[in-house]
Amino acid sequence: MAGLAGLSMVLPGRVVYHEYELRWPTLAEVIGNPTTSQQECEEIEEEIDASLPEPQDTILPESPEVKEEPRIEVPRVAVDSTVDSRVFLKSFYASLDQADTKKVRVLHYGDSQIEEDRMTQQIREALQSRYGGSGAGLLPLAQTIPSRTVRQRLVMNGKQIQPAQGPQRYMVYGPKRTQREDGLYGVMGQVAVMNDSLVSGSEEVIAICTPQDNNARYNTWRIFADSSVHYRTSGDSVYLSGKGSVYALSQESKTGVIVDNIPMRGCLGTVFTKIDRQQLSSFYREQNVTLIIMQFGGNAIPFNKNPSTISSIVKGLREQVRYLQSCAPEASILFIGPSDMLTQENGEWITYPMIPYMDRLLRKMAMEENIAYFSLFNYMGGAGSMARWKENGLAGSDGIHFMRSGARKAGNAVVQWILEGEEMER
Repeated sequence: MAGLAGLSMVLPGRVVYHEYELRWPTLAEVIGNPTTSQQECEEIEEEIDASLPEPQDTILPESPEVKEEPRIEVPRVAVDSTVDSRVFLKSFYASLDQADTKKVRVLHYGDSQIEEDRMTQQIREALQSRYGGSGAGLLPLAQTIPSRTVRQRLVMNGKQIQPAQGPQRYMVYGPKRTQREDGLYGVMGQVAVMNDSLVSGSEEVIAICTPQDNNARYNTWRIFADSSVHYRTSGDSVYLSGKGSVYALSQESKTGVIVDNIPMRGCLGTVFTKIDRQQLSSFYREQNVTLIIMQFGGNAIPFNKNPSTISSIVKGLREQVRYLQSCAPEASILFIGPSDMLTQENGEWITYPMIPYMDRLLRKMAMEENIAYFSLFNYMGGAGSMARWKENGLAGSDGIHFMRSGARKAGNAVVQWILEGEEMER
């Protein structure tokens, strides 16, 4: 305490060195008089702030750049709470009546919160248990993020390789060097381009996709690729040769519900308009996609403190919703908002201030665009709930991502909410 008191007398409560910041209580705070030397401390902090470089926005390129202003008042958002947004899932509910005779497809797009098949796995298991169907659905040729549902390996020239050693990958949600100008990314927003010049003498790529649980078993393969790519299947392996684009592999059944997990790490969700309209429309129509789930928004929160920026991002998400509606006019759309997220302020974990605002804006947008909305933020318990989830082992130490147990809890809540709406509809 003596050392701290001495330090507090000599220096302010914060020192910045390059990108690192060290904070401690000021002497005034220790002795319980927060007004002592207040003006002096504020003057010193202003000098430190003035010496710092402008903050860099580390979100992916689709995020608009903005200079943040402190202490900005958050506008109020009026949302009609009298309407149950599940009314906009009617066409999906109707399609489930056909699941015993034909395939019904559900696509779950999202950011890193759904990686490893998290949340999607619970939605798939519940729907397939009730309406039939099997298989994990869509898989990229090269899966860089391991899945808990299907283990994937690539083999070329008789040796197992890393994804980076195989066909060139392009991603609509990746850095510019991984993007292409023609928009031909396929339904997963990523494509692997077969080219025998990548590996001298290689004419065949083998993708081995082994289900890791009984619920992921399947009875048929589907390959989505250019006609110039030749393939054959044997057990859990797909053998591909030729030159061309491979958009996705799929382990599925011919009837029942197929639920696809499509994670887009670091993505704001404002990228769908960059994917070729004809490709999306053809897939949605031919594969009988009757529900599209969009789970985005969280990646905007840590880097944007200005309500106008959040409003702009929600406006961009509205554009994506309309684009997908035009590509899949017969499908229902469900938007899952961001979870509670924590940041540290003066050593304490608090909810990011823009989370409640974005949640309300997204709910309002969903109602205006006639799509369903599930507030993950409200389900968790609102502001500060992520701290309780952390204490209970449901969320990670970063205060942002779920642990697997937390993802299961959240996924079960979403599908239970969906199914309760289906029962009310009947």
